[in-house]
Amino acid sequence: MRKDATLVSSLFLAAALILPAVNSWTAEGHAPRKAPPDAVMEAQTPREVPQNRPEQQKGNHDNSDLFSATKAEPSSTAFKNQPDEGKTLGFDFYRDPLDAKKPMTTFQEVYQKDVAEKPKVMETQRRLLESRYDLRPRLSPDVKMSRGKPIAVGPTARLSQGTSWERLAATPPGEIRSKNLFPYPPLPHPKQVNGGQVFPQMQIDMFPRLQRFDVDFDLPDAFLPEFPPAIFLQNRPELGDVSRGEVVSISNYYRLFKDLLTPVQLDGLRMLVTPFPQEEFNPTDDRKSENPSLGVACLDCHVNGHTTAQFHLSPDIRPQERRFRLDTVSLRGLFNQQIHASKRSLRSVEDFSEFEQRTAYFNGDEIHAAKKGMNVISRVQMAHMAQMQNMFDVPPAPKLDPAGYLAPERATQAELAGQKVFFGKGRCGVCHPAPFYLDQQMHDLQLDRFTREPGDGPIKTFTLRGIKESPPYLHDGRCLTLEDTVKFFDLVLGLRLSQEEQNNLVAFLRVL
Repeated sequence: MRKDATLVSSLFLAAALILPAVNSWTAEGHAPRKAPPDAVMEAQTPREVPQNRPEQQKGNHDNSDLFSATKAEPSSTAFKNQPDEGKTLGFDFYRDPLDAKKPMTTFQEVYQKDVAEKPKVMETQRRLLESRYDLRPRLSPDVKMSRGKPIAVGPTARLSQGTSWERLAATPPGEIRSKNLFPYPPLPHPKQVNGGQVFPQMQIDMFPRLQRFDVDFDLPDAFLPEFPPAIFLQNRPELGDVSRGEVVSISNYYRLFKDLLTPVQLDGLRMLVTPFPQEEFNPTDDRKSENPSLGVACLDCHVNGHTTAQFHLSPDIRPQERRFRLDTVSLRGLFNQQIHASKRSLRSVEDFSEFEQRTAYFNGDEIHAAKKGMNVISRVQMAHMAQMQNMFDVPPAPKLDPAGYLAPERATQAELAGQKVFFGKGRCGVCHPAPFYLDQQMHDLQLDRFTREPGDGPIKTFTLRGIKESPPYLHDGRCLTLEDTVKFFDLVLGLRLSQEEQNNLVAFLRVL
């Protein structure tokens, strides 16, 4: 009997192994059918891209063993008198490898319609941008971001024929509005009716799952943050950039950070790099990705805790046409920020993270989120996510003293003059006081005085620390360079700054 049972088991096992292989052949008995895309593998596998961007190049710092736990300098010399000199030796739980639109419209119909419309949609946006901006980048020969990408120099805005910056600055707001002279009107989403998150091509090249079939990113790469961005940790400031030239994802976060973070922070980082259903990237038929998707992760948008200027629509406004474009903001320095979200003024990182997870990411809509796969996360895990987000630091500013002002012996005359303008005639310091250069408030610039669009209402103040690494500027990215931003506020606040004062102000902003 035992031999018979063994024989039967063997036959069942053989059938289980053979039948899938037989079924994989076509009816003609030739080539096996092509397997459908594996969403899990797509979400975890970055694509090889040419290493031709300066910030992609790995230097000695990236390849060093400085990040190893054995290289860490203790925070106190007193540890040498403590057991094991303050080090965790032997078994460590968190590193133990054994620790386990139209009703009844089909997707194909929507897909074909959007694909057919896409060239016209993007051509329309291109013409609009070229009518507003000179998109030929002028790059600074000496000012670069943390990993080496040169910053673009402006201003880029095109003025109406017969108008100069000086003449425009002397024109009353009402006249600017009536004659449609304001050079920085709101920057629209390329396809407002669809809206949703749009990723730049440099990011899609590495992660094709982020490609949309209905719309593409619209701003040239030269006016965007570097990719991948540097990562600075406020718990390990001595390490500088800890990104090692990689984009943090579900496939490498553990290797990169197991020796730099606590178990709670590491678990929070795991949640931040785990894809969850989102409005445009999900398995449902109203998605905007060609193939069903697991969704996107928090750090798909906040790449390396920073941004690549991805944009979407404000979640807090209806109807659809009244919503405005929003750039993804950096998470750098989140530990010093007391309000979150451009409009909602949420008062904790936990509340912000939970709200966005439960409303399909940046759409304020729990109904659609439930359909796509609402992600209700426990407050414990939310706390872990918040702990991790609060670790992202701003880039070092070696010319600033501990109070956040320029150290005279380390600054140039232009930078010192720019600081004087910043805290004086420019009135920048009213909303951006040192040392962190934000006031934890929301302000209404009343832009409807200058443009024919309704104003955006109160928008939260964003920190200016590390600002040269976060182009484009303003909540919708309408100012492509720091020079454009200074021009914008010179007009909106009626400052009447001279060109020299504006140049000095830009010089100061670059060293924050």
